[in-house]
Amino acid sequence: MDSNWTKVYSSPQGYLIEIVKGLLAENDIEAVSINKKDSSYLFGEIELYVPSQHSLKARQILSKHNDL
Repeated sequence: MDSNWTKVYSSPQGYLIEIVKGLLAENDIEAVSINKKDSSYLFGEIELYVPSQHSLKARQILSKHNDL
């Protein structure tokens, strides 16, 4: 991933990634996911990245949602 992007969240659950992406989109923060799960054995995580200039705001938003 380009150095202009920062990982702000990861989960093995795809639905949680989509919820977080939606939450960030509501706050005008673009997010992209990278699936690092092994397709044969289903272990690993999906990582969520945001532009580096929005990483602090994204982390603040996510910290308000402890259930994610």
